[in-house]
Amino acid sequence: MNRMIAALRMEIALQRRYRFLHAAVFSGLLWLALLLPLPGHLRSVAEPYVILGDLMIVGFFFVAGAVFFEKGERTLDAVVATPLRFNEYLGSKVLALTALSVLLAIFVATATHGVHYNLPLLIVGAALGTVLMLLLGFLSALPFTSVSDWFMPAVFPIALFNLPIFHYSGLWETPWLYLIPTHGPLLYLGAAFDQKSLTAWQFAYGAMYPVVFAAGMWLLAKRMFHKYLVAKTKGA
Repeated sequence: MNRMIAALRMEIALQRRYRFLHAAVFSGLLWLALLLPLPGHLRSVAEPYVILGDLMIVGFFFVAGAVFFEKGERTLDAVVATPLRFNEYLGSKVLALTALSVLLAIFVATATHGVHYNLPLLIVGAALGTVLMLLLGFLSALPFTSVSDWFMPAVFPIALFNLPIFHYSGLWETPWLYLIPTHGPLLYLGAAFDQKSLTAWQFAYGAMYPVVFAAGMWLLAKRMFHKYLVAKTKGA
């Protein structure tokens, strides 16, 4: 527990150093500039897509950026040499960035809708979506040494995880898109703004499937972390 607290403090310090909070606030202001001029009923329609886009920025791109910053400054080499465990290292990132993402989602939703939205559904949808995006960004960044090498290959996974948008909007209604775990958080975000009511199985699917999928991604991240960082550091 002491190591986890220390890791979380270090992660918050690194976020300050990398100006992630500033970037998140700027992102939120840009979304507000997009949403506020819209009529109220159109805001509710656009809000789930906007929040999903913000989860992508804070989750996918922030954590990937953090990995590359830490590689460049050899912070990860120091982490490997300390008693800090992988679960504590990644857990601190997930906790800190998920909290930032959820707070930003609440800020945007409150600024555009007041209190006229479902807060618990928003929190669940934003948290699950952020965790999935975080793990995806972390996994995508591990094999690469620089942002320039990573950027083009990263387009495919981020595009794949955004495919449920087509099903949610009615443009491509195929049940196969339910296999993509971001579909669940998107359903929760839509329900938070009364866009679509959820059936009992959708409630269960939206909460359970992303958690199971994220657990698998976590295990894969641990294996890749040891392959691309721990093994290379020890062999250096």
